[in-house]
Amino acid sequence: MAMQNTSYPKSKISILLLENISDAAVSEFEVAGYAHVRRVSGALSEAELIKAVKGVHLVGIRSKTRITKNVIEAADRLLGIGCFCIGVNQVDLAAATEKGVAVFNAPYSNTRSVAELVIGLCVMLIRKIADKNAAAHSGVWLKESKGSFELRGKTLGIIGYGNIGSQVSTMAESMGMQVIYYDAATKLPLGNAQQTRELRDLLRKADIVTLHVPSDRTTRNMIDADAIRAMRKGAILINYSRGDVVDLNAVARALKSGKLAGAAVDVFPEEPEKNGDTFATVLQNLPNVILTPHIGGSTEEAQANIGTDVTAKLINYLEFGTSEGSHTVPPVNLPPQAGTHRILHIHQNIPGVLGEINSRLSDRGINILGQYLKTNERIGYVILDIESKLSKEAFELMKDVPGTVKARMVY
Repeated sequence: MAMQNTSYPKSKISILLLENISDAAVSEFEVAGYAHVRRVSGALSEAELIKAVKGVHLVGIRSKTRITKNVIEAADRLLGIGCFCIGVNQVDLAAATEKGVAVFNAPYSNTRSVAELVIGLCVMLIRKIADKNAAAHSGVWLKESKGSFELRGKTLGIIGYGNIGSQVSTMAESMGMQVIYYDAATKLPLGNAQQTRELRDLLRKADIVTLHVPSDRTTRNMIDADAIRAMRKGAILINYSRGDVVDLNAVARALKSGKLAGAAVDVFPEEPEKNGDTFATVLQNLPNVILTPHIGGSTEEAQANIGTDVTAKLINYLEFGTSEGSHTVPPVNLPPQAGTHRILHIHQNIPGVLGEINSRLSDRGINILGQYLKTNERIGYVILDIESKLSKEAFELMKDVPGTVKARMVY
């Protein structure tokens, strides 16, 4: 449906994309008519970002850039943040919520890439391929079967049975593995997988343990020395989730003692800002350990999917006010109506705001043709479709309603 643009023209929308975000994202913006897209290859520090966000309407980041409260306070025109990755923990969500800044991510787009790699690592580690590969490169022939096993018949323990964990589950079963999983919530199993009620039960039973959990207060260091003691002797540990969910010092001790037979780690408590930077971890140079530089979802397919997914959410929010998938602005999706102009109003979640809006419009004889309100703990978000000829007057009446955080007319 073609809509007359009555708000900020696309030619003036400023978009900042950091950390080598996919060409697919830039292409989507260009096709939609957004020409002012600035790209930066790496992450920016807080001080650099505070300068860079002046006058910017949309910011796109991956996992390295930290958008702090100070950055959000400095962003004088910021409407949305796109996290072109799985997580959003690199953004101060509370500060973004207070300022009415929508934060989107792509929770499903790299699922296949991560799951495939985890299954590959299971094979590599249980066959001790890392050590044999290193020996061959150093000129040593290491042909032996001792300590090498098939995956078939082994038990895979999945911690976190979400999008990635459940796909790892189905792929592992196709390899002949038995699958058990632990999740804080009750989840229906795929295939023949079985949920364990307690984490310790999973740790005691699994030959290979793989983590697919978010970073929060309930998961930080969930695999520590005590958890490792509960694991089977000779078990393998894989962490392709978040860097703070595993105590790497405890893992190193377990590898040296023989408690663990191998490990693969892709995420670390502290990671370099850009390619080529120095990297150090206690797991370096330990036997049967595979270390990767946070590339679990780094395939061309995944990055293209993430690029189109997050960009579509940002464009829909800009042009229609659609906030489904946002972690800050409450989710609202109101289909556009012909002959109307759309006004978006974000306000503090306090009593009487919607009543005040409706009263002001009613007093001026302005008819509301479509309206939808959704709230969260801190803010409310209302979309209103107003008769085109009265929309500018309606907008002026709404933008200074007490409690207003942001108000804009999108078409």
